[in-house]
Amino acid sequence: MAVPDGPKTPPLWQLLQWIRQPLTYLDTNASRYGDCFIGHFAGLPKFWFISNPQAIAAIFTADAQQFDSGQGNQILRPTLGDGSILLLDGNRHQRQRQLLMPPFHGERMRAYGQLISEITEQVVQQWGINQPFTLRPRMQEISLGVILQVVFGLHTRERCEQLRQMLNAFLALTTSPLGNALAFFPGLQRDLGAWSPQGRFFRLRQQIDQLIYAEIAQHRQSPDTGIDILSLLLAARDDAGEPMSDEELRDELMTLLLAGHETTATAMTWALYWIHTLPTVKAILLAELNSLEDDTDTSAIARLPYLHAVCCETLRIYPIALITLPRIVKSSMELMGYQLPPGTVLAPCIYLTHRRPDLYPEPQQFRPERFLEQQFSPYEYLPFGGSNRRCIGAAFALFEMKLVLSRILRSCQLERVDQRPVRPTRRGVTMAPAGGVRILRR
Repeated sequence: MAVPDGPKTPPLWQLLQWIRQPLTYLDTNASRYGDCFIGHFAGLPKFWFISNPQAIAAIFTADAQQFDSGQGNQILRPTLGDGSILLLDGNRHQRQRQLLMPPFHGERMRAYGQLISEITEQVVQQWGINQPFTLRPRMQEISLGVILQVVFGLHTRERCEQLRQMLNAFLALTTSPLGNALAFFPGLQRDLGAWSPQGRFFRLRQQIDQLIYAEIAQHRQSPDTGIDILSLLLAARDDAGEPMSDEELRDELMTLLLAGHETTATAMTWALYWIHTLPTVKAILLAELNSLEDDTDTSAIARLPYLHAVCCETLRIYPIALITLPRIVKSSMELMGYQLPPGTVLAPCIYLTHRRPDLYPEPQQFRPERFLEQQFSPYEYLPFGGSNRRCIGAAFALFEMKLVLSRILRSCQLERVDQRPVRPTRRGVTMAPAGGVRILRR
């Protein structure tokens, strides 16, 4: 049976490339084999990397029952837990998605606008004049503050600060080069004591779990009509009238905390990098922001066309995730003239699709105008994945990104310390700017 071509190097070598140099791996193989090639990573099934929009459309519009997607995310299980929406399939996935979606849309989402602006202003006020600093940790401080308050309604309580410190330590551990590597080698994930990497991982996770369960218990004992996501999830019921269990809540809250914090911080860092690298982009954006009659109107900020284009182009040129959530074929299907047997792992590639010159001329150039001149289909532009596995927090992430960028650009004058190009580097399952971007406030 004919199958796509792919690299012939040993699977272990391909895995090491995927861990350490994923962009080089993708660019090299796409150039050599085209918009569908097979990668073989040691210890994992073969991945079909796909960057053909028609093929991606066929995958996204297929019956969701055709695939197992949660099984393709087993690498996340130790961190997120068995009940995370990212690891579920079928009816369980549909149920959790229905319960989780409402807080991230409409008026409920917009109610968080003032909170996002206030947290951003508090962090910006701490930046000293003419004192260089690294941008990404500051964006993490904003995004973590937002997600903690939006998810839990936490403000100054001791538990909030404990959770903040532990989550930062947890992310530092899991996104380090060693943490990256260990995630791909389950056999090495052994608790060898408190000072071993996995021992530290297990103990931090246990401490975080204790804080989350304590917060769940407190919310259950003192129910209110708050707009924080935990309160909304506690009140939510599925079609059978059943609420989420504490274990389900823990896993979904952990998913929201980690996915909603790290990814948004990285996207905002990239956006500020490009804005302060390209003077024309900065000038146009500032003119648009200064045209606002009321800079506290978060809905008006969210509607600004050039700001939206800057955010979209940021997520195009260096998408936070390189591939969508993998799909595992459950029953035979045809794709691009190939007959796919059960067990085939499909990995629609966000990065390579966003770099197609037939869709995005001069794809390595940062040009927000693309998104003013043309509307791209969800199979051509897919920074949040697609179909029933599309990120439930996509609208909230863009909303937060726009409000934070607006507040920062209108509050202070920044410039890059070093004008050399910044390249992406792997941080866990995401791609972030190497070095975090050095910046200076004037």
